[in-house]
Amino acid sequence: MQDKLTLMIPGPTPVPETVLQAMGRHPIGHRSADFQKIVKRTTEQLQWLHQTSSDVLVITGSGTAAMEAGIINVLSKGDTVLCGDNGKFGERWVKVAQAYGLDVQVIKAEWGQPLDPEAFRTALEADTAKAIKAVILTHSETSTGVINDLETIAKHVRAHGTALTIADCVTSLGACNVPMDAWGIDVIGSGSQKGYMMPPGLAFVAMSERAWAAYERSDLPKFYLDLGKYRKSAKADSNPFTPAINLYFALEAALEMMQKEGLEAIFARHGRHRAAAQAGMKAIGLPLYAAEGHGSPAITAVAPEGIDAEAMRKAVKEKFDILLAGGQDHLKGKVFRIGHLGFVCDRDVLTAVAAIEATLQDLGLHKATAGAGVAACAAALAQG
Repeated sequence: MQDKLTLMIPGPTPVPETVLQAMGRHPIGHRSADFQKIVKRTTEQLQWLHQTSSDVLVITGSGTAAMEAGIINVLSKGDTVLCGDNGKFGERWVKVAQAYGLDVQVIKAEWGQPLDPEAFRTALEADTAKAIKAVILTHSETSTGVINDLETIAKHVRAHGTALTIADCVTSLGACNVPMDAWGIDVIGSGSQKGYMMPPGLAFVAMSERAWAAYERSDLPKFYLDLGKYRKSAKADSNPFTPAINLYFALEAALEMMQKEGLEAIFARHGRHRAAAQAGMKAIGLPLYAAEGHGSPAITAVAPEGIDAEAMRKAVKEKFDILLAGGQDHLKGKVFRIGHLGFVCDRDVLTAVAAIEATLQDLGLHKATAGAGVAACAAALAQG
């Protein structure tokens, strides 16, 4: 069937009709009073989502732009940073920090395993000279389906007294609780094509007062990503450069939908979908890739034994027009990933599990009782 593709990937995520219609409006002047009203309104909504009274700034760009901006606006040449690396995106922040000449100390965990908060505590407590200026980590590691313990790691960073917490919350914000002020997080980066239920194109950077104090000392090169420019413009409900105006329309509509649902309901929905996807896969006999108890509410990574994950993913796409995500780097062909992030409902998760199960049956690879995956998924949804 034409135009029936269902996205069950960690981004881009499905976009509500309301948001698409808002985005389809004719553009308005980005220096107009009408646009200023939208900036003011969305700024308030973004602070609500981040659970912060601090600045949340909007950049036309991707989630990577948000994270790069966060890193280069609070650090200086030669600064020492701790970088958590337990997947593709942890690796990326190591590369970004190294590209700017920072002294990067890496705390690693195997792909599929969570970062160990105790490793951060030990390294930070050993730093009696207070040389460590920031801890950079990914909250929801999209490549492996692992959620890291950001709350505990941020607590250890605050105990250090000098270092800042810079968190990639690209696939966790809008999927699970990330109370910026309560947890004492200094910089949060996110992107529009994830929990925000929008197309790609907007990046969001939240900055604490401690982060702004570090900004005043920062000497890393920046121009378009100079957050001081964005903060100054935001005070006048504006943007320093030409923004993606129609994406602002979409942002306002999406955040209105999120506010109507409410934060607790949003978090509960994502938790329910994680439980349902995991239950369905286990019942089919497909092992999960993320360590038990550390699965992300945004995505479930599955490591089917003796099955070509890419071939199965292709078959699901061709047979059911449902797009699943593949494995990255050394996990290609070994892992497939079910996205349940953003504008996703119970029906979507149940359908995806049913499609995977039916595809395995069609390929002669289903070893469990027929319908076991769907039954387990439905039961988990009912409990949620």
